[in-house]
Amino acid sequence: MTETPPAPKRRAARKPAPEAESVQPPPAPQPGWLARHGVQAAIAVSVIALGLSVWASFGGGFETRVRTYLVENPQILDDMVQARDQQAATQRIERLNAGIAAMPQVLEPGPGEPVFGPPDAAVTVVEYFDYRCPYCKTAAPGVMELMRAHPDVRFVFREWPILDAGTSTVSQHAARAALIAHSQGKYLAVHQALMAEGALSHEAIDRILAENGVDTGPGGAALNAPSISRILADVQAGAGAVGMDGTPTFFVNGRASASNSPEAIAQAIAAAR
Repeated sequence: MTETPPAPKRRAARKPAPEAESVQPPPAPQPGWLARHGVQAAIAVSVIALGLSVWASFGGGFETRVRTYLVENPQILDDMVQARDQQAATQRIERLNAGIAAMPQVLEPGPGEPVFGPPDAAVTVVEYFDYRCPYCKTAAPGVMELMRAHPDVRFVFREWPILDAGTSTVSQHAARAALIAHSQGKYLAVHQALMAEGALSHEAIDRILAENGVDTGPGGAALNAPSISRILADVQAGAGAVGMDGTPTFFVNGRASASNSPEAIAQAIAAAR
């Protein structure tokens, strides 16, 4: 179902029927960065192991020279990590693009999914995300800005709760809560609040729903509605079929974006027009 893009900064009164939503920027979360020290250590061990093997072949002293060189030029490890990360990122994008090219229907929104913008838009942006993903939280304000800046672009919000572990169901609960809010015309307000919530929990999710006037029925029964379960199952099946492996993942007109930055997505939108 495609919904009309919201008017900015206006809280809608609660009504029995779904109503127009407002795109309101949440407090910007602090950006996160990938922890790379583990990779650096692994590469350092590999370099030293290589040096030892060469030393065994060509005689003593080589190990000392390798160690001295690495100590005097520690930036080489950063260069190696960057090259390794870039190669892995490029291979990931190529794999995703190949998967989507083979199954383009995966990116088509199904009934009940949050979609904003013209149904016949020349450009469509699809984002797969999890409300507990720190990088998704960092990207969220930029996505709202992109929606405001590009009212002629269709935006598809793909609820993909993949970060639950063990007995935790917080990501699943958040996704279901957002989809219930969408069915009542209150998706964007709830989506932004969930993204802005630093310590997401079942209690925080329920509080956000209550603050936004979302009715989950007796005992929260609406959260487990078959229609909600079907949406989440379809998203999971599609993501698995094309080899998706992390959040956030953005697609612009069926092409995976190598970056999550709003600037990169904006450039991809401009290129796709």
